[in-house]
Amino acid sequence: MTRSNLLSSLIIGGLLFTLGCQKTKQPEKRSRTIDEIFQSYHNFKQHINPIEATKAGETSYNDKIANYISSNYQNYLKKQYNLYLDTLNTFDSTLVTPSQWLSIQTMRWDCDIKRAGLLQPLVTMASPIYNLPSFELMPLIQVQSLHLYVAQLAAGNSVHPFETIKDYDQWIERMSDYFTFLDTCIIKMKLGMSQGIVLPKSLVQKILPQLDPFITEPIKTHLFYAPINNMPHHFNYQESTRLIATYHAMIDEQLKPKYRELKDFLKNEYLPKSRSTSGLGSLPGGLKTYQYLIRLHTTTDLNIDEIHEKGLAEVNRILSEMEKAKNSMGFNGDIKEFFEFIRNSPEQMPFTEPDQVIDHFDEIKLQVNNSLKTLFNLRPKATFEVRRTEAFREVSASAEYVPGSKDASRSGIFYVPIPDVSRYNKYADEALFLHEAIPGHHYQLSLQQENKQLPEFLHPESLGVFVEGWALYAESLGLELGLYQDPIQYFGMLSMEMHRAIRLVVDTGIHGKGWSREQAIQYSLEHEAESKAAIISEIERYMATPGQALSYKIGQLKIQELRSRAKKELGDKFDIKAFHDQILNTGSLPLIVLEKKINNWINAHKI
Repeated sequence: MTRSNLLSSLIIGGLLFTLGCQKTKQPEKRSRTIDEIFQSYHNFKQHINPIEATKAGETSYNDKIANYISSNYQNYLKKQYNLYLDTLNTFDSTLVTPSQWLSIQTMRWDCDIKRAGLLQPLVTMASPIYNLPSFELMPLIQVQSLHLYVAQLAAGNSVHPFETIKDYDQWIERMSDYFTFLDTCIIKMKLGMSQGIVLPKSLVQKILPQLDPFITEPIKTHLFYAPINNMPHHFNYQESTRLIATYHAMIDEQLKPKYRELKDFLKNEYLPKSRSTSGLGSLPGGLKTYQYLIRLHTTTDLNIDEIHEKGLAEVNRILSEMEKAKNSMGFNGDIKEFFEFIRNSPEQMPFTEPDQVIDHFDEIKLQVNNSLKTLFNLRPKATFEVRRTEAFREVSASAEYVPGSKDASRSGIFYVPIPDVSRYNKYADEALFLHEAIPGHHYQLSLQQENKQLPEFLHPESLGVFVEGWALYAESLGLELGLYQDPIQYFGMLSMEMHRAIRLVVDTGIHGKGWSREQAIQYSLEHEAESKAAIISEIERYMATPGQALSYKIGQLKIQELRSRAKKELGDKFDIKAFHDQILNTGSLPLIVLEKKINNWINAHKI
């Protein structure tokens, strides 16, 4: 799993736009070249997405955090998207190169879908960090939420640098924007309470304990004090003393009181008003908003019923493959009994120290690196490391990849949650590595960042359906890369694919068909080998982020469909390495654009 598309910073509704609109040039009619328009759009996206800019190595906005739920901010975005769409409409395919035309189509799709989201009955936005839906009236969730990401940044080991005095001072300014965001959250959530647009009760109950460490932890061991504890030795005494006092005051006088206020509000006011239903369909305008989110996350016009039925068909197909794999291992029980065996097998839970889990992934890395040349021409320069997920978020976290900096000075990170190492089950680790690292997220996103032929606005993570679809497709390459020799690991790959197929069923079930949380949990328990605790965490993630989980399987199915089409139509001319080049050499594309590109490539090579 991965994420992107940061949004920028506004003061609470009605006050001054903090980034200063004079810094951003307005898009124009076709008085500039398309490359200049692309650069303008890149600058605009950095301007509205300050942490994304930091992630990419741009330091100009290191003192900002986006208050992406404020009305002024949303109105500004609508105006800008309209202006960019007007500008793009002055170009056609005869005026630009084929590569530029692909980028125009992608930019147009991005502007159009984001503008449409701002006009939904439930105002929806791309989440600032993870490109997941974040509702204006439900801005805090228990996973992939800004309050969790800010804590990750505050620890000093993520994308915000803590190397100079300026870095330290800019973090304090960022925190000022963050406190404004939290104030806006309380205002918006109170408005949501008055309109019956509130989070499910089970999700609110998960947010509350996340706040506790930031309220109770002593300052000197507080997560937000970590940069002080790790302060560079070359800082002089006067500046070090000032920073110590500044960070101490920020935590004691601002952060702790704000988190107490937030927790008191959530516990005493919001939780009693939270809802018993699980999905968007129970909210005013919910079904229309969910259909929009399907478009946003799949880049298709598939409807709720079509995706639900596609999911059921995939679950049945994969279940048949699982039966064959189970029988090949000589297991005599039924598939549910085999799931239970896998969940509790001591052989699949051999670790006693978290470092052993990390070492295990490093061993897989060596094996994969030795066989990549059989399937790929393109190779990224960037490196990555495997790291344990931070303790404050790993109970609710999934494994994930965070890209390194564009100049490769900061490595990518493959985060692995290990909340209880004695219960860590390795049965699907090979598939997980292929998905998150090589040739999945790290591989694809690094190539995208390093591709100098792409406009800069296409260098960040961008479209989840492409990014996650590619990563799920990467899991299926294990046999071709020499993995899955252990039948348990092959079953693990099928289990991970089943997990994504189940998402099509339960996500549409929860948000489009009135399924309860418990109904979705039970369906998952009956069809996959994940533990009940992991399944509950996943179902609650889908409740919080409608539509995002659809992107994996929909993207994978399209890439597999295109590979099969190319192989069938090109016959002996089909080259798997050339096909992968075509998928990877133009960045993240909407599926409708990707399909046109591959069809053109097939037709050109038939000759």
